[in-house]
Amino acid sequence: TISTAHVEYETANRHYAHVDCPGHADYVKNMITGAAQMDGAILVVSAADGPMPQTREHILLARQVGVPSIVVFLNKVDQVDDAELLELV
Repeated sequence: TISTAHVEYETANRHYAHVDCPGHADYVKNMITGAAQMDGAILVVSAADGPMPQTREHILLARQVGVPSIVVFLNKVDQVDDAELLELV
């Protein structure tokens, strides 16, 4: 089973919705539908595992449907033992 999450909140000036779009290939179709309404995306990439096969596909799909901004969050940096890789971070 793959869990998903959706959280919404607002400030005086904006409405925010955070939707967890798992990297699982079965969710790519749902990601396309939701991405058409996004003003931005946060792409979470594991430093320990590296990009998954669908990471590039998610980026390309977001660009194709007009998501104007993508922020990359590097997760699990504390699990990396490679000094050269840590230097890049």
